[in-house]
Amino acid sequence: MNFLDKKMVTQITRGIKISVLTSFEGTYFKNYRIHFAFSYQIKIENHSKDSVQLITRHWEIFDSLNELEIVDGEGVIGKKPVLKPGELYTYSSGCLLSSPHGAMKGHFNMINFTTTKNFKVIVPSFRLSAPFALN
Repeated sequence: MNFLDKKMVTQITRGIKISVLTSFEGTYFKNYRIHFAFSYQIKIENHSKDSVQLITRHWEIFDSLNELEIVDGEGVIGKKPVLKPGELYTYSSGCLLSSPHGAMKGHFNMINFTTTKNFKVIVPSFRLSAPFALN
């Protein structure tokens, strides 16, 4: 997946730019039910003048056939990246939905090393849609 080749959603909070790309990965059977697998790639860019560290994440996962799922945890994919001014960090992850349509949104809790204050960086809402289900 290349950030230049696809449409992405972006948002900037306190100088931290979040960009998200999504991809449909296919269907899978799990617990005798079909699931729709999606991957997403997140790019975090530090456009501020301070070094920051991602501490925790919060996700709200919407599935058109299920209730809202909330996921909170330490860091992202087992890491708590530190970004100096001008640096970026990219990672990929994924989720399974019960339907071919859904969405995710959330935020990262970060710490500013200059002020020693925690702050929230918004991850904009992004769609998860299987191409065959779009009409």
